Amino acid sequence: MSRLLLNRANWTNYQLLMRMDKPIGSYLLLWPTCWALWLASGGLPELMPLVIFMLGVFVMRSAGCVINDYADRDFDGSVERTKNRPMAAGTVQPKEALQLFVALIAAGFALVLMLNWQTIVLSLVALLLASCYPFMKRYTYFPQVVLGAAFSWSIPMAFMAITGELPIVLWLLYAANLCWTVAYDTMYGMVDRDDDIKLGLKSTAIFFGRLDRLMVLLLQIITLGLLFWVGLLWQLSAVYFVALMVAGGLFGYQQWLIRHRDTAGCFTAFLNNNLVGLVIFIGIMAHYF
Repeated sequence: MSRLLLNRANWTNYQLLMRMDKPIGSYLLLWPTCWALWLASGGLPELMPLVIFMLGVFVMRSAGCVINDYADRDFDGSVERTKNRPMAAGTVQPKEALQLFVALIAAGFALVLMLNWQTIVLSLVALLLASCYPFMKRYTYFPQVVLGAAFSWSIPMAFMAITGELPIVLWLLYAANLCWTVAYDTMYGMVDRDDDIKLGLKSTAIFFGRLDRLMVLLLQIITLGLLFWVGLLWQLSAVYFVALMVAGGLFGYQQWLIRHRDTAGCFTAFLNNNLVGLVIFIGIMAHYF
C-alpha cells in the first residue's frame, strides 16, 4: 500500500476531480433512481432508503469521475475540453486519484450495508460496471452502453431494497434508461469526436458517423416507447403521459440543437437531458399525489 496519503491542502483539486463543480452527471444518475424509488414504494419511499440512495448517487458518481480521469490521464491533456482537468494538469497524482476512488467506494459500500443482503449483492455489479466503463473506449465503439448499464443499475437496486423483489416491469424501466443514456452520451461524445478519432479512442458518436442524429432520435423514440409501456403496466394516470409528451418535446429541442453537429449545440443538448429526467420524475410523483 502506498504511503502517499490524500492531502487536505489539495481538497480543491479533489473536488474538481470529482466534478463537484459540474453536477450534471449526478442529476442524470439521480432522476432514474428517483423514478425507481417512487414506483417501488408506491408514492413515497421511507426516509432511510431515500437518504441512502440520494447519498449513494453523489458518492458513486464522484467515484466514477475519479476512475474515469485516472483511466484517461494520458489522453485528457490532448483534448481541448479536458486539458485542464486536475490529473491532466498535474495537480492530482495518479496514486492520490486511486486512493480517493477507494475511499469513495468504501463510503458507498458502507451506505449499502444498511440495506438488505440482496441489495448488497446487486451493488457489486454496480461497482464492476463503474470500474470498467472508463476503459471501454479503448476496446469497443459502445462504451456508452456500459455507461447506460451502470447508470441504470440503481433501478433494480432500489426495487430490491424496497420490495425485496425484481419484478419484470422494472427491466422495462432499466431498458428505457439505458437507451436514454446511450442517446445523451452519444451527443456528449459528438463534442469530443474529432479529438477521440485522433487519439484512437472509440464511441458511439464515432461508430454512428453521419447517422449520429438519426440514431440518437431512434434511441429517444425507443426510450419514450418503453416509458409509455411502463406507464400502461403500472396503470399510471394521465399526468405521467403528459410528462412523457413534454419529454418528447425536449428531445425535439435537442435534435434542433445538434442539427449542425457543432460543439456548443451538442453540449447544450446533452445538458438539456437534466430537464428530461426531472419532467419524468414530476410525472411519476404527480401521479401519486
